[in-house]
Amino acid sequence: MYKVSIEPHWRISHDRKQALDTAMLLKLLDSIQNTGTILQAAKEMKLSYRHAWGLLREAETAFGTPLLEKNRGRGTNLTRFASTLLWADKRISARLSAILESLSSELEIELAKSVYTYLQSLRLCASHGFAVSTLMENIIQKDLSVNLRYQNSMEALASLAQGDCEIAGFHLPVIIEDEKALKPFQRYLSNDAHLLIHLANLEQGLLIARGNPKRILSFRDLTKDNVRFVNRQNGSSTRQIFEALLKKTGIDSSKINGFETTEFTHAAVAAYIASNMADVGFGVETAARRFGLDFVPLIKERYFFAIPKDMIQNPTMREILSIMTSESFAREINQLGGYDATETGHIFSVNDIIRITPPKTKRTANAA
Repeated sequence: MYKVSIEPHWRISHDRKQALDTAMLLKLLDSIQNTGTILQAAKEMKLSYRHAWGLLREAETAFGTPLLEKNRGRGTNLTRFASTLLWADKRISARLSAILESLSSELEIELAKSVYTYLQSLRLCASHGFAVSTLMENIIQKDLSVNLRYQNSMEALASLAQGDCEIAGFHLPVIIEDEKALKPFQRYLSNDAHLLIHLANLEQGLLIARGNPKRILSFRDLTKDNVRFVNRQNGSSTRQIFEALLKKTGIDSSKINGFETTEFTHAAVAAYIASNMADVGFGVETAARRFGLDFVPLIKERYFFAIPKDMIQNPTMREILSIMTSESFAREINQLGGYDATETGHIFSVNDIIRITPPKTKRTANAA
């Protein structure tokens, strides 16, 4: 099976000068930020000190602004412009990762079809998430034939119902209080036709700029004039959950500055906030940890794969289940931060999962 990797690559120019390739420069700046010295950064990248200096000087000339500043006793630091370059690269990567992963998977299948007369590949449609990415890394290591396409939860389930994929990944809140919230799942899933495989438990909540400078303590604070919000795209499970929580707390989304500003992944939301383009968003804890943000947990979810019942005997599916039930994979999920591998790989009937869980009632002092 062919393995394709597509990575973002960008160039930048200033005052109509020749565009500068940022690939090597960004790696060097990132290393300088981590090590605090040009010499150590050059060693890490296996560059000569002269070559590293030359690259930096060329970039400073092209951009017309310094990239480094030296402070006595604190080594070499990046200027604000250089830091902005790094954050721009992180945002680009976070924003495009899901799209590029899907394109890579599609290209792998097309290349294989051009060589082999017969190719049987499982098609996986799933909402983007860190646990799914971790599973795909293991699938690639095992050289299993799986074609990944990222879609939101409802799109993935619709693809399964229409026969456009064999595996559909979707989010489901642990507690569902409204019968209407189950209707979309019941529309596409049948207890007679499908099985559900548990991937992971996770928590979603508010992703807040480090140190919480705007003092965001509740949903009410999202409506403050000086608070900038960044949302997930329309149709995503995360956005649907966030809008349900707003409705429950009686908050008008039109009062939230940036409600219509959207990103496609949890990582992209976190990168947007970490770049100081917003103060708060809604997503998973893993994204907050990876970008150094504060996190306020609000709701627990489970992530499932839905498959046709007869697919459980498929050899590739059995290999995927073997990965999911392994101790090594459980450790990887638990190390993501905000994810929990309890019941990972367990198989359930649709009726076991798609049901209303009544909220717990509070006991009073007079309760029996």
